[in-house]
Amino acid sequence: MKKISIHWFRNDLRINDNPSLNFAAKNGKVLPIFIRDTVNNTQKEFNVGGASAWWLHHSLESLNKSLDEKVNFFSGNPFAIIKLLIKNYDIESVSWNRCYSPWEISRDTEIKTYLKESNIKVSTFNSSLLWEPWEVLKDDRSPYKVFSPFYRKGCLKNHPGPRAIVPKMDNIILNNKVIESGDIASLELLPNHHWKDKLAQYWDIGEAGAMKKYIKFRESGLLDYKQGRNFPSKDNVSMLSPHIHFGEISPHQIWFDNKLLASEKDIAHFHSELGWREFSYYLIYHFPHMCTENLNKQFDKFPWKMNIGYLKAWQQGKTGYPIVDAGMRELWETGYMHNRVRMIVASFLVKNLLIDWRLGLEWFNDCLCDSDLANNTASWQWTAGSGADAAPYFRIFNPILQGKKFDPDGSYTRKYVPELKHLPKKYLFEPWEADNAILKESGIDYGVNYPRPIVSVADSRDIALQAFARIKKTDR
Repeated sequence: MKKISIHWFRNDLRINDNPSLNFAAKNGKVLPIFIRDTVNNTQKEFNVGGASAWWLHHSLESLNKSLDEKVNFFSGNPFAIIKLLIKNYDIESVSWNRCYSPWEISRDTEIKTYLKESNIKVSTFNSSLLWEPWEVLKDDRSPYKVFSPFYRKGCLKNHPGPRAIVPKMDNIILNNKVIESGDIASLELLPNHHWKDKLAQYWDIGEAGAMKKYIKFRESGLLDYKQGRNFPSKDNVSMLSPHIHFGEISPHQIWFDNKLLASEKDIAHFHSELGWREFSYYLIYHFPHMCTENLNKQFDKFPWKMNIGYLKAWQQGKTGYPIVDAGMRELWETGYMHNRVRMIVASFLVKNLLIDWRLGLEWFNDCLCDSDLANNTASWQWTAGSGADAAPYFRIFNPILQGKKFDPDGSYTRKYVPELKHLPKKYLFEPWEADNAILKESGIDYGVNYPRPIVSVADSRDIALQAFARIKKTDR
């Protein structure tokens, strides 16, 4: 009789190109498990947010269906749960695909040590990154802090390349569910927020949905990707980020796709966006403290302001700057925000409102379906100027100019800020320039059904630059 091989699902919720699942299937009956770790993650910054927990619940439902309802679900301490399974069943091996956040690395190392000492075969694999972060180093063996040399030299030039796609196992023999297992509902992932109920209309969650979305993007959105990706009203973004985060599709499946019809320029730029994701994971691996602290310690002295009114106005899309408000309302409505707009709203929070980037990260973490510790951390620190290869602090996005440039016909803004849908394009991104007659004709009771700006872009920019100048002086 074949012994049992445990495959521990984490952020690899798929059957195709799953190295650990493939390994387990070759070694006997597979006992697939998913554990909601409620013990080891003690920092709130690492918690799964409401929108991503909602996604995870439905992604697990899809995965379980594809494995004949034989996935075993647990909540608690993975170490204790795995020890219990080894005690109660004839377990020969345990395998999983690696995770890269600091607390997961620490937890997994402890479990791996125990398994080896208990003479249980244990194998771990790379499922979610194109390059392992410890394998890409500068000539002096130190980690990169700038994206371009990391990607072009460290990854593309000096590295043998991403692993090959792992063939799907067609004859996986699944073990019956064990009595210790609960159902998906027992994980208690679904948040109490009422807004979760509307998210389903925007997403097709699971491995099949991920592949459908990718194929649609490959056949249409990838054309003119390099330019079109900056315009939120265009279909030139893949919107694959939540699917990739939860492992419903792997970056390797995308990287090695030989059916791409776009130009080499567009394909290369799309691949470089996967490279930015790699860089984010690379950074938190080599500099784990940046998940909660400024990577650039100079910013520890920055005079952040804690204005609850400003923070709530930003969260609710009521800042008085239409492109900012459109982005924040898209986030609340769909659990997603266009990447160009993410940069605009993040810049507004940390540089016009002088609110600590960690509060922006916390809101994004709760509201984004694609909330990802590495991407979220690296992106917010990039915008704040405190991270690796960060935007210079004096680069402050002007929401008026950004709206005019990247939403030139106003269709994106009008969609998410319907109060302004009848306002002439000339005034859409600066409604305060319209006279009372135009406002009335457009159905706007200015300051009532659409807010006046909570700060002056020009004045707040000057204040931010003065604050930055002061911390530069104190650092000398």
